[in-house]
Parts: sequence; C-alpha cells; structure tokens
Amino acid sequence: MVLELERVTVVSGAQTHLYGVDLRLVPGAINVLLGPTQAGKTTLMRVMAGLDRPASGRVLADGRDVTGVSVRQRNLAMVYQQFINYPAMTVFDNIASPLQLQKLPADEVKRRVHEVAAKLHIDHLLQRRPGELSGGQQQRCALARALVKRSSLVLLDEPLVNLDYKLREELRVELATLFADGKTTVVYATTEPLEALLLGGYAAIVDRGRVLQHGPTLDVYNAPATVDVAAVFNDPPMNMLVSDLTADGTARLPIGIDVPLERASMRAVRGNDTFRIGIRPGHLRLAPRTERSVAVPCRLELAELSGSETYLHLHTQQGGVDLVAQLQGVHQIDLGTQLDVYIDPDELFVFGADAKLLSGPEAAHGAH
Repeated sequence: MVLELERVTVVSGAQTHLYGVDLRLVPGAINVLLGPTQAGKTTLMRVMAGLDRPASGRVLADGRDVTGVSVRQRNLAMVYQQFINYPAMTVFDNIASPLQLQKLPADEVKRRVHEVAAKLHIDHLLQRRPGELSGGQQQRCALARALVKRSSLVLLDEPLVNLDYKLREELRVELATLFADGKTTVVYATTEPLEALLLGGYAAIVDRGRVLQHGPTLDVYNAPATVDVAAVFNDPPMNMLVSDLTADGTARLPIGIDVPLERASMRAVRGNDTFRIGIRPGHLRLAPRTERSVAVPCRLELAELSGSETYLHLHTQQGGVDLVAQLQGVHQIDLGTQLDVYIDPDELFVFGADAKLLSGPEAAHGAH
C-alpha cells in the first residue's frame, strides 16, 4: 500500500498536535517514526488508521482519498505498546478473532493461526489464556492477532517498550524477518534512535507535531538535515558548540581549541558569521583516533553505566562547556578526575547559523 499524508493538521481544543504534515510512506518497507514522547507519533498513526480525522489535509491510500473512511473499512492492523488481549479467550481464539469476524472457513482460520503462531514461536501456547503467559508471550499474541489478517498496512506503536532488553532484541529481529518479503507497509513508532537503526528501512523524524526529515534510515542518521534532527536521532543528544572560522580555515571552538576542518566543511562555512559544530557523544574518546585528533582538557562530573556502555558527563577546563562522551565498555573513573577527551576533525558535523546541516563526515569523506 502507498499511504500519503498531505498537509495534515490535527487540532484538539486549543492544542495543535500536528502541523501541516506531508509524509509518503515507502510501500513494502519498514517506516520508523522516531521522536521523543509526545512528539506526535501516535497522533500520526491514528490519522493513518482512520481513528482520528484531521482538521485539514488529506490521507491517500494508493491514490484514493480515505480521509473520512473509518478504520473498519481499511485493510490495516494496529498494535499498541500495551498487551491488548481478550483475557477469557485462549491464545488460539485471540489470534483467530479477526478471521472469525471475516467469517472465513474454519480450516482456513486454523491454518493461518498455526502459521503465524509458529513464526512468533507461540504455537505451543495456543490453548493457554493470556493470564498464563509471560509479558513477551502476551505481546507475541497481540502481534499474531494483527499479522494474521495479512493487512497491507501494519501500524506498530512502540510495541516492544514494555518488554525487557533481551525480549526486545528477539522480537525486533523477528519483526524485521516477518516483513522482509516486502508485501506489507509497516509503520513502527519508537523513541529510541538505536531501535530505528537496528530496524533499518526508512525513518521519519518527528518532533513537536512536525516531520523534520524522512528518508533511508542510515542516510538520515549520517546526514541530519538540521540541529533538531541531530538532537532527536542521537541518544544522548549530539554535543553542539557555537564556533567561528579563523583566517587559516580552522574552527575556533568555545573550549579553548582550534580544530582543522575538512575542505568540504571549510567551503560550506565561508560567509557564515557563526556556525555550530556537532560532535556525537560516541566520537569523544579517551585516546586519539588519528594523528589529527585534538585533545580537550576536562573534569569528570558524573559517570553513568548503561549496560555495556559508560556515559561521561564532562566540564571543559576552558570555556566551562558541558560535554557528554559515550564509551564502549565499563570505565571506572573517579569523579573530579582531570582527563583529556579527543575530537577527530573528520567526524564533525557543521551546522550553519540557520541550524541547517552544511557538511558532515559523509560529505567530508566524499571530498577526498
């Protein structure tokens, strides 16, 4: 299905939830809606599903205007983050319920239920009730009920958020495999940049009721169009430093250092009075990456362990700027320690005074 939103605005009372959104989903692919809580992702999905009608704008399905068409008349399925199952029914009957509403023959219902249950590894649980299942099994049941319909559009609103880390990883892989045949257009909402990258496909960055950028997920990650996109598509957000260009073509950062810019970056910032340098937390290191790496003297204010990563909250000795470094592995460093972190010039993002991307690592590499 080719689903398009044209200038869609959603208003509730005095509050506007979506502002003139234009979005064309890529058919037969996973389309990730990435944005913080209350960015407008669920509202977008409800408009796509026909649960909410926009105040203005249109929704087109395969070129047909379906703006006023109810959800019951659309070939779609939706899964929410909560485990929505019928507690008094068996897993089999939960999954079969949409097919039974379509009055399909019993043997067809049985075949399709067993087929989708096997794909989600719950075929041995079909005679149990949802209350007898683990959280992961309950969500698999809800997913199976959506998938058994074989809808051309599947909307998944943060479906894995209530599961533990290991289960999220397992189901994420299973979902990508289930939709790999290209027969279904999938919309997947998440607040997690890493999840968007792992799912691949295409990403629409949503923030404050607007779609900021849409394209292949890796392209959006590698070339965020604006400072706002860079902030959303990085966790923790990208470090931003307001900078000036020196006469010899280096970026003078407010942390007491000058960083040489790649040729593409230098050309891009000429004529900009000021610009912003973006540095991903994962690109701040405790050791130089190349001979061109530049040291930044800092003091450690806070260290956080998150799984197999360590987040260092740093305060620069010059300029008094706060930075966040994201390190692989567990690092035990005493608070207050003076240490150097290293910036690599070819990993910098350069944003103009208008907050739009002027150049980044991909563009710089292409200039060689």
